[in-house]
Amino acid sequence: MDAVNAPTATPDPARARALRADLSSAGYTAEGVRGAWGAVADDAVGRGLTGPALTALAGRSDALAVLARALFLGARTPRADLDRALPSLGAAGLAALGLAAVDDGTVTPLALLRPQGFAGENGSGCWWIASDLDETALRLGDRSGALPTDHVLGVGGASLTLAGLQLPTPAGRVLDVGCGCGIQALRALASGSASVVATDVSQRALAFTRLNALLNDVTVETRRGSLFEPVAGEEFDRVVSNPPFVITPRAAGVPEYEYRDAGFAGDDLVAAFVSGVAAALAPGGVAQLLGNWEYRDGADGLARVRSWVEASPVPMDAWVVERENLDPLAYAELWVRDGGTTPGSPEYAALIDAWLADFAARGVTAIGFGYLLLRRVAGVPVLSRYERVTQPLPGGPGAPGLGAHLARALAVADRLAAVDDDALAAERFVVADDVTEARHHLPGAEGPSVIELRQGGGFARTIEVDPALAALVGASDGELTVGQLVAAIADLLDVDADALRADLLPRVRELAFTGFLGFARAAR
Repeated sequence: MDAVNAPTATPDPARARALRADLSSAGYTAEGVRGAWGAVADDAVGRGLTGPALTALAGRSDALAVLARALFLGARTPRADLDRALPSLGAAGLAALGLAAVDDGTVTPLALLRPQGFAGENGSGCWWIASDLDETALRLGDRSGALPTDHVLGVGGASLTLAGLQLPTPAGRVLDVGCGCGIQALRALASGSASVVATDVSQRALAFTRLNALLNDVTVETRRGSLFEPVAGEEFDRVVSNPPFVITPRAAGVPEYEYRDAGFAGDDLVAAFVSGVAAALAPGGVAQLLGNWEYRDGADGLARVRSWVEASPVPMDAWVVERENLDPLAYAELWVRDGGTTPGSPEYAALIDAWLADFAARGVTAIGFGYLLLRRVAGVPVLSRYERVTQPLPGGPGAPGLGAHLARALAVADRLAAVDDDALAAERFVVADDVTEARHHLPGAEGPSVIELRQGGGFARTIEVDPALAALVGASDGELTVGQLVAAIADLLDVDADALRADLLPRVRELAFTGFLGFARAAR
């Protein structure tokens, strides 16, 4: 089943400008909508329940309320109301953009157009992002059922996660692979990047991206094709991708949703991306993406990702963070529900069986999900890190500070790679502002049995340290060098200074990379 043909393939810039002006005049922002229907209704909308929001807006005919009902929720609206809410564009203009149908005085939304607040290093703002009607809007319009296979997603958890992960530093040329509605392209431009090329196999996704660029008064070049085919022979300073990585059975009766399934078997799509992205990166260029990887016959899935990186013909730094690990049944249930198939129905059971049979055929015992950061290097990679970080993140997965944390870590990795242990011992460090210490004592014990350092930002890591490392961190105020601190701690603990130095310096490197410690002086 295909979606309704919305929006128009080549949206009219004049109509997009008129729509932008009307939305701005109405105060149609994320904050404005949230204020219009209240915190409880806003929470309910996030859970797929529109009743509280519609109740809160009942009886209101102001522009903000009308637009929230029609464009945010997807509710049918009297044409007269929408004409008043969009004085520059009108309902006919909305229809001309392919976002609605007008019939007998009633406007039926064919797409959602929602405000999305954002925050970053360069300030905060609001985007307007058009996408296909979601399951909730389809139910509201009595068009329930499984999602169309060419469905174009709006802003969701995964896209917000990647947007928050994007390095906040400007890049020259940026490539957005599998652009969907275009949010990653908008995020890159908001960070000051010079230009963006957005690619997708879906013509409808490219149409939404073109419209959303116009609505937000930016320029995005769009090209159709899979992975790096549309940009063969070109190089980019940054590549971002929320690719259609969902592992889907290649079996009859299993829907192939363009927004999540690229037609590859197993995790071959992510493997192809990882092993091939270096050719699209300029020297020093960074790629960031989300992905799934399989654990086969009990083998480590992160080791599988490492083999993809090592298969690249061009050397790359790699930092891969596994955030989640699901068994085959939990993974199948997640994505069958995502497609709108009702649990308990015969169709649901048949799809679950297809997923489990597909996993069993490859000996899949678990599926990992996480973040990948890859950087093209000219010589020997300085970063090869594959780890599991499963604790909740400060501010949620899409929090803007994580991208800055990644950028800082890359810079620290480069600096650490350039110094040997003697040079490191001559450095001065300061404790990061978000680091706290916790000491746990057994009842009646004089000394602590466990000492922990806790990070309030970044990945919110908690690490257990011994008294020597705790003392070094506690005394790191930028006054004394690491070597001086090690000598003083060795004297205090009555241990061999050389042995203590050999033990502590690798851990100082780790604390610096992960953000517990910062260099007291800027790099020269």
